[in-house]
Amino acid sequence: MITTAIRVARVGSAAELAAAVVMMLGYPGLMVAALVPSVPAFAVAAAVTYLADHYLHRKGSYLINRLGKVRAGLPIRFLIRQLLLILLLARLDLADNLIYYGAIACFIAFYGLQAAQGALTTLIRNRRRMPVATRNVDLAARIRIPDAPPALLLNHSGEKMLHLDLAAVVGILVAASLDSSLVGFVGIAITVVLSTLYVLVLVPYLRGGRIPPPADRVLKALDGWLGEYRPETVLYFSGSKDSAYQVNMWLETMEQLDTRPLIILRERVILEKLAPTTVPVVCVPGGVHLMNMDLSTVRVALYAANVGKNIHLLRVPTMKHVFIGHGDSDKIASVNPFSKVYDEVWTAGRAGRDRYAIADVGVRDDDIVEVGRPQLAPIATWQGPPADRMPTVLYAPTWEGWDDNPGNTSILLAGENIVRTLVQAEPAVRVLYKPHPFTGTRSARAKAAHQRITALVEKAAAERAADPRFIADASAQAGARAELARIEARLAELATGGDRGDEAEATRDGLVDMARHEETARLRAEWNDAYWRSFPDWEHRVISGAEPRLYDCFNVCEAMVSDISSVVSDFIASGKPYAVTDSAELGAEEFKRQNTAVRAAVILTNDAAGLDGLLDAVRDPSADPLAEDRRELKRYLLGPDEPPSITQFNTAVAQLALKAETRNLGQESRITAGGPDVEMVDAVPVQRATANGDADGIAAG
Repeated sequence: MITTAIRVARVGSAAELAAAVVMMLGYPGLMVAALVPSVPAFAVAAAVTYLADHYLHRKGSYLINRLGKVRAGLPIRFLIRQLLLILLLARLDLADNLIYYGAIACFIAFYGLQAAQGALTTLIRNRRRMPVATRNVDLAARIRIPDAPPALLLNHSGEKMLHLDLAAVVGILVAASLDSSLVGFVGIAITVVLSTLYVLVLVPYLRGGRIPPPADRVLKALDGWLGEYRPETVLYFSGSKDSAYQVNMWLETMEQLDTRPLIILRERVILEKLAPTTVPVVCVPGGVHLMNMDLSTVRVALYAANVGKNIHLLRVPTMKHVFIGHGDSDKIASVNPFSKVYDEVWTAGRAGRDRYAIADVGVRDDDIVEVGRPQLAPIATWQGPPADRMPTVLYAPTWEGWDDNPGNTSILLAGENIVRTLVQAEPAVRVLYKPHPFTGTRSARAKAAHQRITALVEKAAAERAADPRFIADASAQAGARAELARIEARLAELATGGDRGDEAEATRDGLVDMARHEETARLRAEWNDAYWRSFPDWEHRVISGAEPRLYDCFNVCEAMVSDISSVVSDFIASGKPYAVTDSAELGAEEFKRQNTAVRAAVILTNDAAGLDGLLDAVRDPSADPLAEDRRELKRYLLGPDEPPSITQFNTAVAQLALKAETRNLGQESRITAGGPDVEMVDAVPVQRATANGDADGIAAG
């Protein structure tokens, strides 16, 4: 349950690092050229610093941010180059020349114009920021939201403004070289005129007609829409940008609800990372705004993570609150004591109920409902070993976690042994390595181990490609790669077509285009098919990033090696053999006792002993002694196959909504019959919650 942003310490690619080094070395070069003095040398060093700076910005390099942290940010770098240019003029004995004074006046004026441009762009962005941002919500019918300024003006505005000094710098250098001030003043004039125009073009976008309505009108329009739409079930989510996957995994389920769904997000960065969906989405960063939203028709609120901001919705007594989580595993996070604040906790199967009973954290058995895992529908069940290709084994370890518990991940102690054993297996298997996206974000040791494992897989892949026993269908794979390129181009086109100038425009124009949405879904399925055909079915592969998805990897493999995480619980839905590493060296029996999901697993030690048993089960199902155990464990962890999980989920929503409705009717009748002297503990909170949004008054109810 992640509540803070993860800061990833990285330096980017080798090319980015080289560009940063060259750029920083360019400034001493500028100083030396100015002191010598040498106009050609200064011009070369200046060109290097300009080009390297531009390259790093185009790449969005992490190094740009780091330079700013050590007082070497973009404005400082430009200022130093301009000061060194003036030093060059002085060393060339041009201190009495008009070009010298012109250069000083130009750069002073230029920095004044930069201040104005920076203030205007910041003010425009702030005034166009909405109190709420939405998708699939028709606010445009209620309020007028004007177009955003052209992206040319606001995107990378600081960098664009600073680079307008290029004309002056070039002109001054040419003037110094030719001993002619005219060229220098032409360059200075170009810089000053363009900078002034940039500032003047921004001014109209501060007028009232160019900015969105004030917050109270926007919120009133949202309440009007809520009153018409009348949402019944809310998925509420708050977290860091790296935790967006936790809400994305529930989008398809929300689309299949029998009740009217709504998604409420608390951070704009989550909205940016949200996958495409047809469900109405409202992002409400402000707690006060959220507490004053008209959610009187909502009867069930679903929570995918235990975070502090949940309290802003938990305080509303007219709805029932449910923790649904974002995974199902034996990790301690799956029985967080915070869960007792909810009216109900929904688990996939009986195992989740038993975890809470054993943990004894205050969650009552009566408040636990088994609903299955609707997200697992795309996982195909095992049909036995493939007849037309070698088996594939997926290694999908989890990340290192927030502490240094050796049982968190197999990467540190066992990862290299596992991969080395798999790539050397006879008969041969293919290895897919898909690490958790957080791997190496907290622990340098885990990051280094991940890099070594990646190198092992890539080396084995290269050796296999050079082995004449392995034959590739080059033409078919080339065709698949061409198809991939075509699909990716179309997906990029669809994504670009849906992008808006800023938050306000995205809110105005964010109604779902069903044709676009359906085409995107179809293309993603085609992309997945083409991806697996784009390389030989015997090629080892490192799979990072969001695509292909974990479940797609499940469907192309015959077995998996992983750690204690929801990945194992999900994989069990396939019925395929799997192995889990006892990284903490508890011993097989104790490891099974403590972790339900490994009771039908091949248990591995840190030296990868036990992998032969997994590979035997993959090659010959009759040599699989755990097949029946897996079937029983699947039912225990994930619930019955019938009725389908989405049906179970919808039934649970309907039953809880009925409880909320009954409770609300009971409160209304008590208030009506008894007045303020009867049931004050219940009545007052309801009145405050619906009328004032007074958080301090919501203690009971």
